[in-house]
Amino acid sequence: MEKKMDYTKIPKEKFAFYQRDENIHDKKLDTKPVGYFRDAMGRFARNKSSVAAAVIIALLILYAVIIPYAGGNKYTNSPSDTMYLRYANLLPKSSLFDWAGWDGCTDETLSKSDYYARLAIGQETGMNPIVKMYREDYVAKDTLSNTTYYDVRIDSYLKNGMLYLSLTPEEYTAIQQWQNETGIQVIYPAVDTSEFKLATLKTDANIWYQCNQKGAPKLDRNNNLIPLYKTSGNDGNYDSLRIPGDDGSYKYAVLMGTSTSPAYNVRVFSYTYFQYRYGFEPSFLFGTNAYGQDILTRLANAARFSMVFAICVSAVNLLIGAFYGAFEGYYGGKVDLVMERISDILSGVPFVVVVTLFKLHLAKQVGALPSLLFAFVLTGWIGMASKTRMQFYRFKNQEYILAARTLGASDFRLMFGHIFPNALGTLITGAVLYIPNVVYSESNLTYLGIVNLDSTTRTSIGSMLSAGQPVMSTFPHVVLFPSIFIALLLITFNLFGNGLRDAFNPSLRGTED
Repeated sequence: MEKKMDYTKIPKEKFAFYQRDENIHDKKLDTKPVGYFRDAMGRFARNKSSVAAAVIIALLILYAVIIPYAGGNKYTNSPSDTMYLRYANLLPKSSLFDWAGWDGCTDETLSKSDYYARLAIGQETGMNPIVKMYREDYVAKDTLSNTTYYDVRIDSYLKNGMLYLSLTPEEYTAIQQWQNETGIQVIYPAVDTSEFKLATLKTDANIWYQCNQKGAPKLDRNNNLIPLYKTSGNDGNYDSLRIPGDDGSYKYAVLMGTSTSPAYNVRVFSYTYFQYRYGFEPSFLFGTNAYGQDILTRLANAARFSMVFAICVSAVNLLIGAFYGAFEGYYGGKVDLVMERISDILSGVPFVVVVTLFKLHLAKQVGALPSLLFAFVLTGWIGMASKTRMQFYRFKNQEYILAARTLGASDFRLMFGHIFPNALGTLITGAVLYIPNVVYSESNLTYLGIVNLDSTTRTSIGSMLSAGQPVMSTFPHVVLFPSIFIALLLITFNLFGNGLRDAFNPSLRGTED
C-alpha cells in the first residue's frame, strides 16, 4: 500500500503565512501597446525583398537628387553648349574599372589612311589614341581591292584629335595664357593646305602631313610623316608653348575676318581644349550621348523629373480619388449609382487619345508638361476612387461607426475621422504602386514621340532611349544605362509596393515568420 504523508510532521518554518492587509493587483504588462503603423512597419521589415527594394529606391532617389549638383562644372550644367557635339558618343570611362574594360576604349578596324591619321595624333601630341594593335597591314579576304586594314583598340577620348576653331583675339590670348600657366599645349601649328585638292583633306584638322589625294601619307626615307606646317603669314604674334622641333618658324593661327573685327582660325587638340574649357580632363562614367552630353548627369535629371512627376500625379489622384470614392461608398444608393456611371464613362476613354488631344489643344496654352499632367489626372483617379469606395462599403456599417453616429457624429467626421483612417493603408499601397505605372507610361509616350519633353534643361528616360536607338548597335552604352535605371525603378517599386500591401493588410501577408 502507498504510504500516506503525515502533514502534522512538517516543520513550522516551512510555512509562510499570507499577509492579510496586503492588496493584490494584476502585474503591470512589460510590453508597450503597438500602434497600427508601427505594427505595419514591423511586418514590412520582415519582408527582406521589400526592404532591399526600399534601399535601392533610396539610392536611386539620392542619385537623381545629388548627381546634377555634384559636378559643379560648366560642362554638365550647360546643355546648350555648342562644344557638346565635339565630344559625341564617348564611351564610359573610369579609372576604378579599367580592369573590366571600362577604359573608354573600343576595338575598331581602320583603313590605312584612317590608321595613319590616328597615329599622327599620337606623334604630334604625345597622346596616342591607338592603345593596342591586334593585327596590322592585312588585306581582308572578303574584298576585291588591295586596301589594307588595321585591327586596333582605340581610345574614344583621343581619336577625335584636332579641331578647327575660330577664335576672337581675346579667346586666342586667353588660351595662350592658360598654356603658359599649366604647361599644357592646346593650340598646334596651322597646316598649309594649298597642296590638298580634296575639300575633305583641307577640312580635316588631323592631316598635318603630306599625303596623296586619297589621304594615304607620304613617308620619308625613315618612314616618318612629313609635316606641312605653315611657316608664313600673320598668326597674331603667337607667344606661348611650341611643339618639339619648332624653331620658332611655325605659325599657329591663320588671321581671318577684317581689320576691325579680326578672328583667328586655329587647330586645337580636342582633349586639352576640353581641359581648358571645362577645368578637368574628359572622363565620363556613363559616357556621352549623340549630342555629347554627359549621360550620368543627363540620366539623373531625367530620373528626377520622372520620379517627381510620378509622385505628383499619384498624390493628386489619391486626393481626388479618396474624396470621390468616400462620398460614393458612404452615401451609396442613387449617389453611388450616378457617380459610378460618371467613372465608367471616363474610364472608357483611351488614355492615348486623351494625351494626344491634350497635346494638340491644351499644350499650346499651358505647355507640354502641364497638359501631360492633366491627361494623367483626368482618368488616373478612377482606380483610387474604386479602392476607397470598397473600403467605405466595408467599414461604414461596423459597430463603432453606428456608435459614433448614435452619439451625434457628423457625416464628415464619420467619413474622415473614423472610416478613412482604416482605409488609409490600402490607399497608400495603391498610390505607391501607381508611381511605377506613371513612370512607365510617361517613358513610353516620350519614347514613341507622342509627347516631347526634351529640352536643354529637362529630359525624360523615354527621350533618352529614343535618342539612343539609332546608335544602339555601335554605341550601346547610350541606351544601356537608361534601360537599367528604368528596369530597376519599376522592379523595386513593385516589390516595395507589395511589401506595403502585406504590411497594411495582415490577411494578405505571406512573408511573416
